[in-house]
Amino acid sequence: MAKTEKSFPRNFTGCLTCVQVLNLMVLLGFMLNYALRVNLTIAIVEMIFDEKDLQAAANLTDSLNVTENFQHPEHIQQTRYHWDTKQKNHLLGSFFWGYVLTEVPGGRLAEVIGARRVFGYSTLLASILTLLSPWAAALGFGWIVALRVVLGFLLGATWPAILPMASKWVPPMDRSKFMSNMMASSLGAALTMPICGFLIAHFGWESAFYFTGIIGVMWSVAWFAVVYDSPAQHPRISDHERNYLMKALPQDNNKGHNPVPWRSLLSSPAVWAIVITHGASVFGYFTVVNQLPTYIESILKYNIKHNGLLSSLPYLGKYLCALASSVLADSLRRTGRLSTTTARKLFTGFAVGLPGILMIAQAFFGHDRVWSIAIFTVALTINGAVTAGYLGNGLDIAPNFSGTIFGIANTLSSFGGWLSTFMVGELTKHHNTYEQWQIVFFILAGTYTAGALVFTIFGSGELQPWNSPQGAPSKEEQPLNDKEVKV
Repeated sequence: MAKTEKSFPRNFTGCLTCVQVLNLMVLLGFMLNYALRVNLTIAIVEMIFDEKDLQAAANLTDSLNVTENFQHPEHIQQTRYHWDTKQKNHLLGSFFWGYVLTEVPGGRLAEVIGARRVFGYSTLLASILTLLSPWAAALGFGWIVALRVVLGFLLGATWPAILPMASKWVPPMDRSKFMSNMMASSLGAALTMPICGFLIAHFGWESAFYFTGIIGVMWSVAWFAVVYDSPAQHPRISDHERNYLMKALPQDNNKGHNPVPWRSLLSSPAVWAIVITHGASVFGYFTVVNQLPTYIESILKYNIKHNGLLSSLPYLGKYLCALASSVLADSLRRTGRLSTTTARKLFTGFAVGLPGILMIAQAFFGHDRVWSIAIFTVALTINGAVTAGYLGNGLDIAPNFSGTIFGIANTLSSFGGWLSTFMVGELTKHHNTYEQWQIVFFILAGTYTAGALVFTIFGSGELQPWNSPQGAPSKEEQPLNDKEVKV
């Protein structure tokens, strides 16, 4: 492993390369990204009254807005709100109203000015807003909805921003592994839910927002201290690592200013395979992320402490599968056992198609506590293999415009995130029963299966001609066989 420069922070000197530091910060960044959004899904269970609470509160107040100092079962004095099921799902879905607006601009902006600023400032401002969430809720339902819209607006730019950075820092045959860092969002959810469940049970629901907000501010400071947009810009990278990356990757500083070939991009079957499959996969994922805590409480009848722990299991499994499948895919591609196209199709079919079958099983066995948690866990665990499939496919077919492609895919999939909350709200607002949830599971089964079929037919791992400004395919260099630099 190459030694870093003496000016590099002492705790990293001689231990981590700049690429490894980038991997670590991106991993932590995506853990935080989901912590800032799923804190509400676990906190909202204690933010609002259930039917028993409403009967108890009827003797305390006639207000239609809020009852102060409600006596929590754990003897915690905390505020609760009179929000019905429709309002609750309205609040959960409001995040996506802002989220869809900044996906494409965020990806393109990262191609032009760099991901360091786009990802860093978006996360910093989102963390500050998270700290203000209890205050916004106290002002009224409209204020907390507005805050969540702005939060989505900020975090929407973060996901597509990372791909342009990967095109400058990560050699082609290591990109599946790098993309697994994005699935650390699942790890973030897995850790956030039990931690927030514990904090809520002992300190009240406000603590979930304070905890994640403070962590977010701390990460943002570290991000700007150690991450840069390219090896050429990094002030503390060793000459050996810089030379390695400059040879392994094209480092065209003006690349981000090339105009997007919109006609070629939007008429490419390979692009639409990514977009449609991503939308199908994320629709299923967001449905579970936003609704699993409520399902566990209302249908499976677990309390808030068990809720946080059980809700976290699928996300922990998803990250572990993402990491393992990415390492396997990169190894198979590097040794020539699988072409990039075959690897992307194979892992996408596994990651998106199999959860569709499992959702059918959930429709028949989901009323049982053990079976339900097991099926959810296995389905989302398997879904983690998308990192070796379609998730980083934009870097394969058009690295120069990978941020734009991912932005388009995430924009359309974000509508699916809103649609999932609306769908569940409409199906369960009058009858929150297992029979209504069966309809949800059958819809998820059809969506997953359709996404897997589309990518299997139209997906590609070949570099597209329109990736180059001149219309000729640019040569994607193979990673160097340098044992001294581990990236």
